[in-house]
Amino acid sequence: MKKSFDFSAQAVEELARADVMRALAEDVGSGDLTAALIAPDRQARARVLARESAVICGAAWVEAAIRQLDPLATLVWHVRDGERCEANQVVFEVQAQARALLSAERTAVNFLQLLSAVATKTAVYVAIVAGTRAKIVDTRKTLPGLRLAQKYAVCMGGGTNHRVGLYDAVLIKENHIAAAGGIPQVLGQAALVAAKADFVQIEVETLEQLAEALDAGARMVLLDNMDLATLHEAVRINQERAILEISGGVTLDGLRALAETGVDRISIGTLTKDVQAIDFSMRLDTSIGVL
Repeated sequence: MKKSFDFSAQAVEELARADVMRALAEDVGSGDLTAALIAPDRQARARVLARESAVICGAAWVEAAIRQLDPLATLVWHVRDGERCEANQVVFEVQAQARALLSAERTAVNFLQLLSAVATKTAVYVAIVAGTRAKIVDTRKTLPGLRLAQKYAVCMGGGTNHRVGLYDAVLIKENHIAAAGGIPQVLGQAALVAAKADFVQIEVETLEQLAEALDAGARMVLLDNMDLATLHEAVRINQERAILEISGGVTLDGLRALAETGVDRISIGTLTKDVQAIDFSMRLDTSIGVL
C-alpha cells in the first residue's frame, strides 16, 4: 500500500508547530496575565517527570510550545519518542525565560500527556499480538484537528496507520455497496479511482460476501464483527489473495485469539478515541535567578 502521510523529522516538526500555534492562541490569547507578574528578564529551569510508566511521545510539540515563546530555550531529553519511562523518571529538563516557560507549560504538557497516552495504549495492544502476523491499526476516530498527531503517536507505540481521511483511500461499506447495486458493481467503480488512492478496501459481513468480493478482485477486505469460527474460515477461504482486516468489537481480552486466526490487520478505534492522559508534573528550580 502507498502512504499519503510523512512522519519524517522535518514533517513532524512542521506538524507540531502548526498544532502548537493553534493551541497557544487558544490558551494565551492576547497575553498571560499571571505570567506578567514575573520579571521579564528572569530565567527559569524546570524538570518534567512522568508520574507513571509510559511510552513517551510528543517531544516536537513540547519544544514547539516552549520555543514559540522563547526561541533561545534549551531542552535536554532523557527519554525519546517511542521509548518507555518509569514512574517518577525525569523525561526532560528545560531552561527558558520564566514568563515563557510558565505560559507554555500547560500547552506543552497537554500535548505530551495526550500523545504519550496514545503511544502507551497502542504499545499494550501491540504486545498482545506479538508473534502473530497481525498488525494493530488505527482508525479515523480521532480528536478533531489532532488526527495526524495522534496517528504519529500510534506509530511511536508500534502500531500502523490506516487512511488519514476520506481523500486518500477508498473504504467501501455496506451503504456504498447498496447504493452502487452490489459488490462487483462498487468494486468496478472503485477501479476508476484506484490510481488516486493509497488503497481500496471493502467491508463484508458474511463469508458469502467475502467470496463475492474476492471473485470481483478485492485485494483488501475488512471483516466486520465476525466471530472466531467465521474468521478462521474467512482466512481459509481467502488463501492470502487479499489483505484481511478485523474491525468491530475488539477488546483486550479477546485480542490474542483474534490475532491467532491469521488475519493481517486489526483496526481499533479506542487507540485514539478513548484516551486516558498520562500524568506528568513540571517542577521549577526556584534557586535560579536573573541570568
